[in-house]
Amino acid sequence: MNFVFFFPDEMRAESVSCYGHPLVQMPNYDRVAQEGVRFEQCHVQHPVCSPARCSLMTGWYPHVAGHRTLWHLLRPHQPSLFRYLREVGYWIEWHGKNDLYAAESFPLCVDRFAQAEGSHMGPNPYSLEDPRYMSFLYEPFSGDRRETRDIRNVAAGIEFLRRRRPDDPPFFLYLPLSMPHPPYAAPEPYHSMYDPADLPPLRPADLPDKPDFYRLIRRYRRLDELPEGHLERIQAVYLGSNSYVDWMLGELLTALDETGLAVNTTLIVSSDHGDWAGDYGLVEKWPSALDDTITRVPLLIRMPGGAAGHVVEEPVELMDLMPTILELAGVRARHTHLARSLLPQLQGAPGDPERAVFCEGGYDTHEPRCFEGRWADYDIPRSPAHIYYPKGLQQQEHPESVCRAAMLRTQQYKLVRRTNGVQELYDLARDPRELRNRYDDPDYAHVRAQLEARMLEWYIHSADVVPWDENPRGLPSS
Repeated sequence: MNFVFFFPDEMRAESVSCYGHPLVQMPNYDRVAQEGVRFEQCHVQHPVCSPARCSLMTGWYPHVAGHRTLWHLLRPHQPSLFRYLREVGYWIEWHGKNDLYAAESFPLCVDRFAQAEGSHMGPNPYSLEDPRYMSFLYEPFSGDRRETRDIRNVAAGIEFLRRRRPDDPPFFLYLPLSMPHPPYAAPEPYHSMYDPADLPPLRPADLPDKPDFYRLIRRYRRLDELPEGHLERIQAVYLGSNSYVDWMLGELLTALDETGLAVNTTLIVSSDHGDWAGDYGLVEKWPSALDDTITRVPLLIRMPGGAAGHVVEEPVELMDLMPTILELAGVRARHTHLARSLLPQLQGAPGDPERAVFCEGGYDTHEPRCFEGRWADYDIPRSPAHIYYPKGLQQQEHPESVCRAAMLRTQQYKLVRRTNGVQELYDLARDPRELRNRYDDPDYAHVRAQLEARMLEWYIHSADVVPWDENPRGLPSS
């Protein structure tokens, strides 16, 4: 069995056509959903790139081994999916960004890796004094759709597929792309494909009983000063980026068909986390944001001989991919992990209706090395003109706004607990857009108590993992 993992950055599920968005056009995502299995409620284990990817590759929640920041990546002593596969003879081919492995881990886990040169964004059209400057809305990419960095990475992956020969070893092609990650921009015609006036209404800003970081992000980025219609334009461009990503997926599908590799290759399509894209009056994401626009991502898997057109309504976790892929490859994990194989669902079974999924984020004030904005040793320039300057400044001036947080989500309810600030509880059956926080509602006191007890039990069970090898208890021989 071969594998291709098409992995855009920051694509939320609700903005994908086969997940019910009424406007966006993504025919290739629709095709994969029709030919494979669509997971309706796949949630990531962290709302930021690196920790979510580390969980995906290990089957560990971020707190298990401290992978909770952008710059604490998987190290040589730690297990991971690619290392397991490579050790049994898989060729691991990588084209795209990192945010996963420490540099010294690559020789152990990847056979060939590269990231194409280029960009996916045009210039920022606004002056620094304009409140729109920090909104991430940029001009369209000036070149052709075949000139962005992402399509060059996809093209390199396609070239790899076309070079394969029948006697080559099995492979895993990993395509971690940059789009639709902000800045919000795409090549034409995608950048202007959707009219903001046609969008469904955005989630409103300034809702009561939301965490303080919502208000602070709007203030630090001056999002509360944006002209009318600007947030809708952001989301329209975000949808256009998704359609551009869909076109790239179509190029990959064509290559799999033309090479004949589709008959023995499992195709996986997902993302590391979502994006606000104007909802709640916000842009991008936040390390302790745990609403569905951030944690819920598409997960489509087309497996040779597997179910077609099957939809799994029950919640799953993105890190479930690790044991699923290992099982399909006939490889046994040699470490304790906390994920579940999705192979039964790929064969047409339903999920577990009683399952809860978990996500966590944020930092403690006793770990300043984790925060963004520590200018002396961080690669973001200490310049007010840098697009991430407001984010780092907010974390330094209001560290409580990025406090530790944890989410428990079932099919009906979501609980979010924070070490500082607003706690959250949503009845998703009545309020799927998470507009009314029920945490202090006496009518939900029993539900809250049950979920809090379940979250505590989860933390106890997942607090650590014991190594599989043992140490002798006697003194070492002289």
